[in-house]
Amino acid sequence: MALHPSTFEYLKPTGDQLHTMMIVRMTTADYVRFLEDTLPDGPDKTYLIRKTREVAMWANVCITRNADGAPRE
Repeated sequence: MALHPSTFEYLKPTGDQLHTMMIVRMTTADYVRFLEDTLPDGPDKTYLIRKTREVAMWANVCITRNADGAPRE
């Protein structure tokens, strides 16, 4: 599958996409607060929180782009 020409360019989210991103961000922040309160400190906890942040960023890509990188309408 070839990637869309705009795959690595900035894509301004639509209003609906921004709203969905906000919900994902808020939910992710709640989850991370739970992890911070529940798990013992250490490198594994740090790794988990960093990966959760990465997953939230990939959720933004999923919200705005199709699998080939084309803008999602």
